[in-house]
Amino acid sequence: MSRLWRDQIQVYLAPERLDLVRFSRGLKPVQTAKATAHCQPLQGVVAWQSVMQQLEKNLTEAAGTELSIMLSNHFVRYVTLPPQAEIGSPEEVKSYAHFRMREIYAERMDAWVLSISEWHPIRGAICAAIPRVLMTQLEEMAARHQSRLKNIEPYLTSVYDHWQKLLKGNTLYFAVIENGRICVAILINGIWHSIRNQRILNSVPSELLAILDQEAVFLGNKETVESVYLFAPEHSHLALPADCGWNLVPIPTEQIPIP
Repeated sequence: MSRLWRDQIQVYLAPERLDLVRFSRGLKPVQTAKATAHCQPLQGVVAWQSVMQQLEKNLTEAAGTELSIMLSNHFVRYVTLPPQAEIGSPEEVKSYAHFRMREIYAERMDAWVLSISEWHPIRGAICAAIPRVLMTQLEEMAARHQSRLKNIEPYLTSVYDHWQKLLKGNTLYFAVIENGRICVAILINGIWHSIRNQRILNSVPSELLAILDQEAVFLGNKETVESVYLFAPEHSHLALPADCGWNLVPIPTEQIPIP
């Protein structure tokens, strides 16, 4: 079967949620199916096991398709790779990413698979890591269902890549919020400065405001009112206090099929 005419299945995986959208392939792809499933985490197993079982059930008719996976930030760890003019070769970039990951996450990174964005000596890059076991399970599942695994992409970078042209400002605050998880990235003059990815333990507005205020203190140059680009499909009515010094700029969600 020609790759051009394969149906495409896009999947969003989170600890307690699976979203799946199927498109017919052709000159004008058409959505042919969409499903959302909620599942309870299994006791005594890794966080993704229950949702992986749900995905298995939903791929019974996936033979001959092309599979794209978007992973919740629950399953991903990030580090920024600040610019280094002397780093140029792919091997040097990989070593740099391993060093940065180990610097922050220590020996935990030994069980992870790393993925690095396009490297530039002036702009740097970012590195994302997911559990190697999860990667292996996704590859094996795609093979079992005779589907071609096209890509596995972290939620944060997927949203950023999709809406990058919309994001304006020398100092850019960018937040992606999903159920139980908040991820805030800061870019300065197009360079990834920091990424904060953490569980939500209190109310979403208070958690977001605390992170933004802390990051602004670290930067040391906050304007009276700063804008924050916000992508939060599960929190469409999120608002911050009027006098908090932050202005939320919602990113439209309808153009991304999942979640």
